[in-house]
Amino acid sequence: MRYNLPKILLFSGAVFCALNPAFSQSILGFDAAGAQKEVALEKRFDQQLKAENLRAHMKRMSAHPHHVGSPFDRENAEYARDLLKSYGFEARIDTSYVLFPTPKTRVVELVEPTKFKASLSEPILKEDATSGQTKEQLPTYHAFSADGDVTAELVFVNYGIPEDYEALKKMGIDVKGKIVLAKYGNSWRGIKPKVASENGAIGCIIYSDPKEDGFFQGDVYPKGAFKSDAGAQRGSVLDMPMYPGDPLTPGYGATKNAKRLARTEAPTIMKIPVLPISYGDALPLLKALGGQVAPAAWRGALPLTYHVGPGPAKVHLKLEFNWDVQPAYNVIATIKGSEYPDEWVIRGNHHDGWVYGANDPLSGAVAVLEEARALGELMKTGWKPKRTIVYALWDAEEPGLLGSTEWVEERQQELKDKAVVYFNSDSNARGFLYAGGSHTLEKFLNQVARDVTDPQRNVSVADRLRAKVLVDGSPKAKQEARSRSDLRIGALGSGSDYTPFIQHLGIASMNIGFGGEDDGGEYHSIYDSYDHYTRFKDTDFSYGVALAETMGRCVLRMADAQILPFEFQNFANTVQQYAAEVKQNVESMRTQSEDHNRLLRDNQYQLAADPKEPFTQPEPMDEVPFLNFAPLDNALASLDKSATEYSQALQKSGQLPVGNVEKLNEVLYKSERYLTHPEGLPRRSWFQHQIYAPGFYTGYGVKTLPMIREAIEQKNWTEAQQGIERVSEALTQFAAQVDKATLLMK
Repeated sequence: MRYNLPKILLFSGAVFCALNPAFSQSILGFDAAGAQKEVALEKRFDQQLKAENLRAHMKRMSAHPHHVGSPFDRENAEYARDLLKSYGFEARIDTSYVLFPTPKTRVVELVEPTKFKASLSEPILKEDATSGQTKEQLPTYHAFSADGDVTAELVFVNYGIPEDYEALKKMGIDVKGKIVLAKYGNSWRGIKPKVASENGAIGCIIYSDPKEDGFFQGDVYPKGAFKSDAGAQRGSVLDMPMYPGDPLTPGYGATKNAKRLARTEAPTIMKIPVLPISYGDALPLLKALGGQVAPAAWRGALPLTYHVGPGPAKVHLKLEFNWDVQPAYNVIATIKGSEYPDEWVIRGNHHDGWVYGANDPLSGAVAVLEEARALGELMKTGWKPKRTIVYALWDAEEPGLLGSTEWVEERQQELKDKAVVYFNSDSNARGFLYAGGSHTLEKFLNQVARDVTDPQRNVSVADRLRAKVLVDGSPKAKQEARSRSDLRIGALGSGSDYTPFIQHLGIASMNIGFGGEDDGGEYHSIYDSYDHYTRFKDTDFSYGVALAETMGRCVLRMADAQILPFEFQNFANTVQQYAAEVKQNVESMRTQSEDHNRLLRDNQYQLAADPKEPFTQPEPMDEVPFLNFAPLDNALASLDKSATEYSQALQKSGQLPVGNVEKLNEVLYKSERYLTHPEGLPRRSWFQHQIYAPGFYTGYGVKTLPMIREAIEQKNWTEAQQGIERVSEALTQFAAQVDKATLLMK
């Protein structure tokens, strides 16, 4: 699983500024002697990395479909485990037992005003060697759709997100009792049937319009990289903004004998049938629609006039699924720390795919294997990490982060006690560095990016990305790229295996990869293959090596740092920006309400209306009440003071007594836990982080200060004030931990 478009870009740049004579100007967390040793170690690590190994692993692991429960899924897990053992890791397979539905009946047919039956198939291509393994492939479908057999008029709903339904209401169109047709894009796919169901629709069909994902973008596969008229995007529609993981075991591990909810009781399983189709299959449905012409922004690139409906197109949608519990094989490999064995640095990527999964996820998984091999070579020379290193290849990520979430939920307390950080990757290809994560790691990641060379441009990956921001970034991003020594990283919502670590347990996390020069339409199709990847994504695997170099540095530095390289000034500055945004949202809503009601009082709407048309007076808008942001302002001021004092103490400190260092590091890596709340977010208690969360109606996309921001968007002013209080309390507790770290520095 990953975003279908490139993820949030990192950016960063120049050399990290001096800490002090006692601590190296080069590497945060190391003194001068330690930094020198670390640089030498990383150089030896880089020398071990070989692109041909990544290529060989990908060819072997993408040779057959390897979805959850398939024979080759287990075979790949055993292959990775055995490799990791051969590299010197203690390696095992931890098995969870998760619900994984697969289709047994799929029907989409136009029954009025003409007849048409969708093929729902992806053709075999002679240019794609694995595309002919039809008996092993999962067909095109959405996991965790409801079973259903429905016939109804069709309505085109654009991207099928809440604002599209608002536009339909203004057009006088109601989708109640209808089947909706939505385009992929502008939200995670699971939001589309969720919102459709909330608006009364009884079925949902999703297609990829060629304007975003097909011939409008370039030549289609196999001539070019883009989606052909027969390609379709599989995927999960589990309601992951409520909670990810096995829907039958919410909040606890899906062990073999775990108590499970009845399927009808599971709140994250979709309530209506939903299916993906190709744009070739969507074309006759769209041609059959009548009604109003779709708004200009809704129109795609198919050769027709886009209409909204409803009707005269009437569609029959029938879906049935096998609702089986399948084993999920998580590969776990460890190197025990020589000094701090109970401090864990965790690095992960998933290994399951919807079909062949060359790009998603094997492009990241093969980098994991090569990193691990390079670490094994270092161990042969006598190196041992100070902290325990855990490498993980997760299963069942594609259906809804099932493998990683169940593993985390089963070991919650141990991870809260021991996990220092979690580093994640997913898909990887040619292009620019991207990253999102905990902003206490922003400076750390900037330094790592500074020390990795871009294989195309022979400059640091940070400098290359800085150049892109200066050319293509927003005005604000350009200004910051010129003025800040490090540029900002993105915040994490959901969409990959970092989710349970940061969102549920408050373990500082990063999600890292390369992309942006790897356009294509293979995502979650049978054409996400070795042939497609090696033609269009990362032909020589040089960016796979760059990912291994980047993640290798992250793991090595975090495992061997004398003082863990967490930093709090960037975090404080980032949260101040989030607070300014939510305040601005409130002021914009207040201004809009006041302007609207003034126009009503002055009769301006009626005066501006066409006198030949019937006129309906708009309703007045509710006034926006006062929200007391003082607690948040005070907490942010306290955090800024605490962060500054910690930075100053770090600059002044010499080599610390051994006892203090161990206590200090524990305070540092557990600090993120204080940004969580045991009650979680309203109506979704699993998500406990108070600074970052996936949006309730964005799916993967992040909402920062989520309780406050979403309550404001929903005009739930009581909950917004409660959110201000809760976030302020979390930041105050977090600042107290920073103060504790400062005292230990002295």
